[in-house]
Amino acid sequence: MSAALMGPAVSVYFNPQLVAAQAGSATPFVFVLSMAAALIVANGIMEMARELPSAGAFYTYVTRGVGARTGFVTGGLMFLAYALLVPAELALIGSYTHDLLAQHGIRVPWVVISLVAAALMTLLSARGIGGSIKVALVMFSCEVAVILLLSVIIVAKGGAHGLSATPLLPTSSTKGLSGIALGMVYGVLSFVGFEAAATLGEETRNPRRNIPRGLVYAVVLVGAIYLFCTYAETVGFGTSDGAMAQLAADAAPFTTLGHAYAPWMDLLIGLAGVSSIFAVTVNSNNGIVRILYAMGREGMLPRRLAVVSPRLGTPAFAVYVQAAFAVLVTVAMGFWVGPFTTYAYLGAVLTFAIIPVYWLTNVACMRFFRKQHPEQFRPLRHVVLPVLAIVLMVIPVYGSVWPVPAAPYDWFPYAVLGCIALLAAVAAGLGRRRPELLRRAGEVLAGVDESA
Repeated sequence: MSAALMGPAVSVYFNPQLVAAQAGSATPFVFVLSMAAALIVANGIMEMARELPSAGAFYTYVTRGVGARTGFVTGGLMFLAYALLVPAELALIGSYTHDLLAQHGIRVPWVVISLVAAALMTLLSARGIGGSIKVALVMFSCEVAVILLLSVIIVAKGGAHGLSATPLLPTSSTKGLSGIALGMVYGVLSFVGFEAAATLGEETRNPRRNIPRGLVYAVVLVGAIYLFCTYAETVGFGTSDGAMAQLAADAAPFTTLGHAYAPWMDLLIGLAGVSSIFAVTVNSNNGIVRILYAMGREGMLPRRLAVVSPRLGTPAFAVYVQAAFAVLVTVAMGFWVGPFTTYAYLGAVLTFAIIPVYWLTNVACMRFFRKQHPEQFRPLRHVVLPVLAIVLMVIPVYGSVWPVPAAPYDWFPYAVLGCIALLAAVAAGLGRRRPELLRRAGEVLAGVDESA
């Protein structure tokens, strides 16, 4: 679940060019740094998952370690991040498939493709999560096979100008440390989803052992794929500034490399890209539908959202409401700034939303073991690594604030900060007037569904 939600092909196809625009030929180094940050962040999640295996995951961890109000904010940020992920992926599948078909002389407007994908996503969600998971697993296996095969071919042929260690050096960044920091926004985005398995704490055999293992294995497996594939991508274009400018300007660089190094793989590369985007779309959509259902059941949204279709056995109305929201955002932003730019903008915003969740979880880890379980307290796991995780996750935020990036990236962090302030104000009000509602609200925002 964690590996599939990260969407390796999506990240390999569409994130390196966004990183390369900032870090140049140091793009693989940015992914290595992002993987290290994800692994260190995962330490705090793993420690909490061992003690508190819960469907509430981050909400539960932060509530027990810090407090209910902070837990509410955490759940709200998780909701924001995953809610934006669906329209981001719908816009991306429209953009990529449109360009793919255009190469073969077939002209289909991107918005039509996005709407068809939204319809298929809605159908799968309405028919139940079992079918969605099976589809996602098949797509994940196929996409990984394709991107690894092309990467092996590129490396075996020596890339554009031979193999070198240049892409693995931070000194290769065209914009220095600020380029690495801003590039990490999309490096971290590539790992968003690794935490998904933490929500299965009540549905997994031996969760105290298997959830932490699942998190680490997912990050290591997918991180290794990212490292190898982005290295192949970088040397495939060449490590010069001009080559990196071409990579950064290419909306589908992996497809371009397929044409150059293995034209017989064109169809496979195209299908793998489309399937990966769609798998991420379906998985993230199921999570948001689950939250809407739970909020309707608790009376915090219209109770109709919790009505289960007698024929389908799923909360069909919640499925349709979520689909309508995703389509509205996709179409509105897609026509405003373009579909691929919609992916880039929403991806940046949702990354800024998820980073505070990682911060708060590691703060909760330190407080939880120091105050509530001092007999289990270990300085390395419960102080040093959580502090290091917080510091590493400050890097992409700092790089998005100083030096001040071009608009609208310069105000994305402040937009998320405004959402945090709003969530904190709501939590404070509920804490004073209706503390029980505050607890339930935080749980459902974090994706808890006790009837699952």
